[in-house]
Amino acid sequence: MHTLLNSFAAALVVVGAAGCATHAQPIAPAPVPAAGPTSAPEAPAAPAPAPVPALLPPATTSGAVTADPRFGPPDTIPQFAQDVAARDKLDAAWIESVLAQAVFLPDIRPLMVPPSARGFGNWRAYRARFVDPIRINAGVRFWQRNRDTLARAQAEFGVPPEIIVGILGVETVYGRNMGSFRVLDTLSTLAFDFPREHPRAAARQAYFRNELAQFLLLCVRNGLDPADAVGSYAGAMGIPQFMPSSWLRYAIDFEGDGHVDLWDNETDAIGSVANYFKEHGWQPGEPTHFSVTLAPGADLDALLAPDITPTFSAAQFQAMGADLSAAGRGYGGPLALIRLTNGNPARPGHAPSYVAGTQNFYVVTRYNHSAFYAMSVIDLGEQIAKALRQREATASE
Repeated sequence: MHTLLNSFAAALVVVGAAGCATHAQPIAPAPVPAAGPTSAPEAPAAPAPAPVPALLPPATTSGAVTADPRFGPPDTIPQFAQDVAARDKLDAAWIESVLAQAVFLPDIRPLMVPPSARGFGNWRAYRARFVDPIRINAGVRFWQRNRDTLARAQAEFGVPPEIIVGILGVETVYGRNMGSFRVLDTLSTLAFDFPREHPRAAARQAYFRNELAQFLLLCVRNGLDPADAVGSYAGAMGIPQFMPSSWLRYAIDFEGDGHVDLWDNETDAIGSVANYFKEHGWQPGEPTHFSVTLAPGADLDALLAPDITPTFSAAQFQAMGADLSAAGRGYGGPLALIRLTNGNPARPGHAPSYVAGTQNFYVVTRYNHSAFYAMSVIDLGEQIAKALRQREATASE
């Protein structure tokens, strides 16, 4: 969340989430910088000076603190360290020493560049990769062992278990695929040598520089060794694949043991995802979407103009040729027409699918800015809930 890779990453089904993010493994998208959010999240207020962890071993046998030259001119790292130290009340020498340990990862750079020709996305193929027996069965087990925690999260934050288990299933298969890249290496590579061929290279590099700074702050606040943290190729971490800024801003100690652990503590992961959704505007008790049928001559240009942002009333939907279900016609909130392409629409059987997305659908896309991703999360959660009910019904016979 994290925040979360680019929508193109989700469309390519990159592990992200563990791989968004990020970062797979079965490949899963993650909240990293994918269209979501396209700009670096607002950094939390600078804390009071915090104790600095012990320095890592020097990068060279001579004891000099020297960063990989591929991270830029000689003054790049020292200037970054000074800027972060001044803003976040950290020790500049410690920052330089940490970054001297970062390993340049050239192989992750191409993963950041969107394909030149994207063609037509295929929703049915995308869905099949995430709404599958492996995730459904794992999700049932996860729900069973965390039933009380999921109920508590719903009571405190208003987010139903289906959404939480859907997110964690798509992201990492409940912690099975959290990524194996050192976060220090991935964020340093993308912060100082982001691929220039990306259409928004400057903005994306600025995003990852902020995430690297937030990662260092996270390590100081939580007593983590920066060299030990692992995650996706985009720097997303833990069961929910939070980017460092999302960890600092939304992760919570739902276990109540005094610290936040998103790598090994399912309770903290559940509470943190629920908190993330609440903070992004989740409406308790409201649906995520309604079925919709387009009439001949429907004004698609107007209906699709706002993209996934809920904009139209149910009456406006109907007036533009989008026929809602009975439940949708009675809905009082804003709606967005969500188009889910199924390959080339000129081919027989490949017409797009459509749903009417609500504010809660939009909130799911704040985790990863992709309609495919959001529908996969929603569908996976629904299938897990259905499988759980069936198993419990069978067990009670």
